[in-house]
Amino acid sequence: MLQDRTGSRVPQVTFHTRQGHEWVDVTTDDIFAGKTVVVFSLPGAFTPTCSSSHVPRYNQLMPVFKQHGVDDIVCMSVNDTFVMNEWQKTQNAENLRFIPDGNGEFTEGMGLLVEKDDLGFGKRSWRYSMLVRDGVVEKMFIEPEVDGDPFGVSDADTMLNYIAPDAPKPLNVTVMTRNGCPFCAKAKEALKAAGIAYEELLLNRDYTDMSLRAIANATAVPQVFIDGQLIGGSDKLEEWLKAR
Repeated sequence: MLQDRTGSRVPQVTFHTRQGHEWVDVTTDDIFAGKTVVVFSLPGAFTPTCSSSHVPRYNQLMPVFKQHGVDDIVCMSVNDTFVMNEWQKTQNAENLRFIPDGNGEFTEGMGLLVEKDDLGFGKRSWRYSMLVRDGVVEKMFIEPEVDGDPFGVSDADTMLNYIAPDAPKPLNVTVMTRNGCPFCAKAKEALKAAGIAYEELLLNRDYTDMSLRAIANATAVPQVFIDGQLIGGSDKLEEWLKAR
């Protein structure tokens, strides 16, 4: 039976981390004492759901969480520190703190250490998230105890909706560009000036002209997309920004 430890203190554990070329022990108090911390824990580094959805969205929303009093967001897994460090690099998750619960002590103390022998994983963490204030669990979102690896309540949006239900979410913006394009530079500067973060896709590195035609039905760049909507080039983006 999975445990909901709302109202309890988090387990006292020492995590063995690798920072640069040094071993650095990090205690539970180092992470939680005097802070408001969101933790999300998952079955394993580099696993599909964790890499494609769980980590990226928490990383994207960290600035919004900070605006509403969260000091840190911790990603935890029953993996060693070398694996967790490399996973953080590949995820470009600089907004998060990756903590290795290599021996499963913290996860076991939370009552959420489960057998994943059928996958060859051994003992791993069940997927969950929690809000911790000064070492005390205020709220937990534990995935339902069903077969597989459910992912429906421990996500970043659910946690943010609990902490700040009226908080505006950041826009999801992608700009398709090419090297040496002055209109691409203009579009990116306009987004920066408006305080809007974006992801850039570069022609012949991240996509080809086939994708440009398939996705934007266009042959010229930049092509700006915002929350699933094709805005268009730099002139169309300027019109969109003025009309916000």
